[in-house]
Amino acid sequence: MSGSEVRPSPNIWHHPETYELENHAADPHGRLDAAMRSIASWEGRTLLDVGCGTGFHLPRWAEQAAAVIGVEPHPPLAALARRRTRRLPQVTVLDGTAQSLPLPDASVDVVHARWAYFFGPGCEPGLAELDRVVRRGGTAFVIDNDPTRSTFGSWFRRGYPEVDPVAVERFWSMRGWTRVPVDMGWSFSSRADLEAVVRIELPRDAAEAALAEHSGTEVDYAVNLWWRTFGS
Repeated sequence: MSGSEVRPSPNIWHHPETYELENHAADPHGRLDAAMRSIASWEGRTLLDVGCGTGFHLPRWAEQAAAVIGVEPHPPLAALARRRTRRLPQVTVLDGTAQSLPLPDASVDVVHARWAYFFGPGCEPGLAELDRVVRRGGTAFVIDNDPTRSTFGSWFRRGYPEVDPVAVERFWSMRGWTRVPVDMGWSFSSRADLEAVVRIELPRDAAEAALAEHSGTEVDYAVNLWWRTFGS
């Protein structure tokens, strides 16, 4: 991507209600939050959520952060995020992109990006923006799929064979980021919810094959938590 170009998200942009089900089902044991907290706390600090979508995670960050900023490129989602956080005075939602953040230099302490923009090669403009807006000693977290393991990883590899996990890992490692593998899991309240989410996350044939071979309402799901501390 370059300039203000934005690639539409194939899931949440077109299916925000279904993506809400996915957010509720993801990481039922809080392993991602625990992994992030073990690296850097956002208590009393300014946290930026890049690609905040409908703002699902913003109230959680606001429980401890002094200020929370959500940036979202898709106006309908940004509007939903504002509605969700309208009673939280410490939360601000801004229209903007990862590669052109509407923030001053050195203005945030912690950055969170979950399945948003930072997918490896091609996200260099967004990384340059992190260099600009993160204060010295601040930390950024990027969460992405790990296609090399877990049930969902095998589904992802089948649905998106063009994603090269070796190239992605090399990209992050060469730029000073550290990988923490996390087994977060999916746990849905119904089979119908699981099926709906799988169908927005995978191409049609891959989704139907995955559902045909998997029963129940839970899926083991591995992700990579990439992190880097700035200016230290």
